[in-house]
Amino acid sequence: MTTQHQGFSAEVARARTIRYTWWLAALAVIVVISTVRLYTGADRITAPGTLRAAIIGACPILLAGLGGLWAERAGIVNIGLEGQMLLGTWGAAFFAYHYGPLAGVLGAALMGLLGGLLHAIATVSFGVDHIISGVAINIVGLGAIGFLAKTTFDDLEGGGPRNLSGYSTPPEFTVPLVADGARSLADRNWFIISDVAGAIAGVTTRLSLLTVLTFVLVGVTAWVLWRTSFGLRLRSCGENPQAAETLGIDVYRYKYVAVLISGAFAGLGGAYLAMVASSSFTVGQTGGRGYIGLAAMIFGNWRPSGVLTGSLMFGYTDGISLLSNSGVLVHALLLLVAIGLAVFAVLKLRAAEKITAAVMAGLSIGAFVWYFSSDSVNTSFTGMTPYVVTLFVLAVFSQRLRMPAADGQQYRRGGAG
Repeated sequence: MTTQHQGFSAEVARARTIRYTWWLAALAVIVVISTVRLYTGADRITAPGTLRAAIIGACPILLAGLGGLWAERAGIVNIGLEGQMLLGTWGAAFFAYHYGPLAGVLGAALMGLLGGLLHAIATVSFGVDHIISGVAINIVGLGAIGFLAKTTFDDLEGGGPRNLSGYSTPPEFTVPLVADGARSLADRNWFIISDVAGAIAGVTTRLSLLTVLTFVLVGVTAWVLWRTSFGLRLRSCGENPQAAETLGIDVYRYKYVAVLISGAFAGLGGAYLAMVASSSFTVGQTGGRGYIGLAAMIFGNWRPSGVLTGSLMFGYTDGISLLSNSGVLVHALLLLVAIGLAVFAVLKLRAAEKITAAVMAGLSIGAFVWYFSSDSVNTSFTGMTPYVVTLFVLAVFSQRLRMPAADGQQYRRGGAG
């Protein structure tokens, strides 16, 4: 066998090992979650209603995270996702009220795209610092929708200076037979089986078409950015724009396209909040989800699958914080967090990262003490859970991340010479 063939075989074997490792890790997570559910008696941890709330909480974060991914893969930091989502909430409400749900979705994407255009003009054309431009867009976005809501909604039926209701929303559907069968199994509280069934029931019951579109966009993003020549050129603009320029790539054009798509995705996240998570518009209803979307993107190491994983995690904590008796659920999750931290501590110790392992172990002990010394978590804390988890995850996983090499850097045409 030639050296080339041996190298190829080793690469295939390594890819197969990684794939098996991920499957084993996923199975281990399911086993631990099911064990914690049975031990604590908190059956709602994996109940269909809880998981449906988690999906509804995850989708706007996922759309914002995908928007951030598009921009940063082209080298533009889009802190303005929050403002673009805000513009999307108004666009969804305005166009859906007057022209129907499809127009609402398209109008939200258009408003977010306009926010992305402002960010692109500032950062790409004029070289404004990306963070300053993004923060400015967030401020302008909040002020703009306050003005637009008062101007356009105040005299409408169901409207007011800061809110609007009574418009059409995207249709929902339930997968026949599958949803009922999965719900029946979930209600039996069997080990592992009921947990998996609860997940299936959660994603097949009262599923909004906008939810389906959100998950389709994850696959589209992965395919376009990693399987097409367009995606390769766009990513090269975020890694080394000077080298891309020498190859004849119009770096400015690719950066503009990426930031416009980023804004449109964020606008769709606003549409999800105004049309699925809620059936009404309120000024400022994003609640920082644009920033959490950025955190999901960072946690996901600037890859669609990672953004999806991070969004589901953040969305789960966001979803359960809105449920009744959420303090009991969060208390049960403390045990799950304590076990996870203990596992990470062992892994870091095996990797000879003793300081990190010690910190993880200390946090794990603290979580165990908190769990066994209390019966529930104060409801005032459960509302903070998504934000606490965001900060914690970024602190824990920040060491393994690799952003695009030219992310956030100023680029000027002709700089390659």
